[in-house]
Amino acid sequence: MKSKSNILLIVVAAVLIELTSLSMYWFSSQGIREEVKHRAETELNVKSLEIQKVMAAVEARTSNSAWMVERTLSQPDSLYTVLRHLVTGSEDIVGAAVLFEADYYPQKGRWYEPYVVKRRGGIEEMQLGNADHDYLNRSWYRTAMAAGRGYWSDPYFDGEGAQTMLCTYLYPIRDGAGKTVALLGADVSLDWLSEVINADHIYPSSYNIIISRTGHLMACPVESLVLRKTIQEVTAKSRDTTAGYINRQMMEGQSGQAALTDEAGEKQYIFYAPVEGEQGWKMAVVCSDSEVYGSLRTLSFALLLLMIAGLALMSYIIWRSVRNARTLLNAESQKAALDKELHIASSIQQALLPKDFRQERQDVAVHAQLTPARQVGGDLYDYYIRNEKLFFCIGDVSGKGVPASLIMAVTRTLFRTMTAHEAQPHRIVTAINDTFSEDNPNCLFVTFFVGVLDLPTGRLRYCSAGHEAPLLIEGDKLSTLPCAPNIPLGAMAGWDFKTEERMLADDADLFLYTDGLTEAMNASEELFGKERVKNTLKPGTPNEIIDTMEAAVKVFVGDADQSDDLTLLAIEYKRQKCTNIIDDSITLPNDIETVPQLSAFVDKVCEQLHLDMSQTMKLQLAVEEAVVNVMNYAYPAGSRGEVRIDALATADRLKFVITDSGIAFDPTAKGDADTTLSAEERPIGGLGIHLVRHYMDSINYERVDGQNILTLRYNLNKK
Repeated sequence: MKSKSNILLIVVAAVLIELTSLSMYWFSSQGIREEVKHRAETELNVKSLEIQKVMAAVEARTSNSAWMVERTLSQPDSLYTVLRHLVTGSEDIVGAAVLFEADYYPQKGRWYEPYVVKRRGGIEEMQLGNADHDYLNRSWYRTAMAAGRGYWSDPYFDGEGAQTMLCTYLYPIRDGAGKTVALLGADVSLDWLSEVINADHIYPSSYNIIISRTGHLMACPVESLVLRKTIQEVTAKSRDTTAGYINRQMMEGQSGQAALTDEAGEKQYIFYAPVEGEQGWKMAVVCSDSEVYGSLRTLSFALLLLMIAGLALMSYIIWRSVRNARTLLNAESQKAALDKELHIASSIQQALLPKDFRQERQDVAVHAQLTPARQVGGDLYDYYIRNEKLFFCIGDVSGKGVPASLIMAVTRTLFRTMTAHEAQPHRIVTAINDTFSEDNPNCLFVTFFVGVLDLPTGRLRYCSAGHEAPLLIEGDKLSTLPCAPNIPLGAMAGWDFKTEERMLADDADLFLYTDGLTEAMNASEELFGKERVKNTLKPGTPNEIIDTMEAAVKVFVGDADQSDDLTLLAIEYKRQKCTNIIDDSITLPNDIETVPQLSAFVDKVCEQLHLDMSQTMKLQLAVEEAVVNVMNYAYPAGSRGEVRIDALATADRLKFVITDSGIAFDPTAKGDADTTLSAEERPIGGLGIHLVRHYMDSINYERVDGQNILTLRYNLNKK
């Protein structure tokens, strides 16, 4: 009978281990799928912004130069001076021309097209218009004249003027009566497109393509196809009908993703979106299935072989046990096989926990240690930093062994999932509790503590679900962090958890633990207890605090067996105190018309720090987007208020602190901009928080004393 029980235990353990492996594979594949989508969409957005930044700058400079051309209409020979000013004032414009309607200047003939172009030897002036270069009968000329506004031509190779691949922005020129008499054209070389699409790919073999409004390839891995083939011609022979669907979607300016099989039988993932702006371009990212999932499949195949080998060995052991259940040899074989599988499960469990604090910071240090009573246990902890906030948790699953380890793995996964987009501890705990409570047939519960520490201010928000209250050291004072009485996770859905707050001192230590510490038992069945914990706890680094506590428990327990999982987590917080080389501020009313004042303020700060033009433009865009968001959302329509912008800089970091007294508004929770709208239709600041995240190294929002405080940080030591 005992042999049959042992066999049953082995079978149950094998099934649980296999379920753990399958669960990890499923979660991994889901995570990879979402990560690929996120990275592809980010690459499309970032490269679209880089393209639009160039094109928008050309549009602005061309339209701003139109009045100079209109003022010079009575002096046709002076137009070259205006064009030279337009070309030399922009790195992106390689040539510029004014294309007049037929016989506008009778003395100049039917065609008059003064043109200025950059050459290696300098600036060259010429008159291009003639019978061989009859721009009057070109479709782009007629279209632009009829449009009455700025118009981007399709890409083309200019063999007469710039002698390179160009795209021209045409802007109407009107006489004193308001009639369109000419077009001011700015030629933009597209050589930089190759640098944009070939930089920072999400995978080594992935690549980008860009097509024009007519479907012609503007940039792709095969240079011989550029401007010679359309996307429809390239994919015409594809056996996969999805190629035609993708072509139609891209030509219609849609965004999306699809998978198709190429001629070599390789599966590809296509992510596509329109490029913002009037030029009508579309862009796509192409990733190989073998590269996206290759590592996971290799690992899965190895795990499959191990599982098959383990099952085969398990089957053999069971067969031998049934045949000769009472022999000591078979019993030892069964135990060895179970220990091996549990060791794998323990390795998987430990791999889920952070091993060290990888971010180099001066204001916070974290260390933790988990010692299971068995090879696998039910304790857990986790910590990481997002948006200048330290998210951390500690928990204790009821029960021990493999079932508790599975709950531990799920709890840690849910914690990471929730904190990826949520910073309120009670909402995090509520969501995890409701998930567990929906389906908990084994009635397993988890005591759980979640904390969110705002590193710039020291404000700690936390929520405890029936867990031991942490201990706080501030100077020489030791206290217990007040925690509202709450039920553990999984006990009841819909429980009303609350977030509690505490401001930490500039130099504070926080110590968290599971009941494996206070209930550690020696040979005389005495408990270690909370008083011994408090007497042992002294200020120090997180490593020193945990090492000291573990040593005290080891001495107390002696030779007695460990009765429960033991988990310790220590956090050291030191608010940064830096010497500012710049401490300046500006206060603006909530009126977007004052944005030019903000631009001048940021430009002054950047000039003091000797930042280059590229860095200055990025900082201006990011700060303007953040401030305009505050003006638009923190103050309701019709209300008055002020926005204060402080610029603080040390030798290593530049910080902009944006403060307002409006309604509570967290810009970091705002969604991305609607990139389907044109530049004219999109309101100021419409690029949204993703633009700020792209250009700044970190962002942080806090609501303190009735004020919204948004902090943007930029690392001055970037290479």
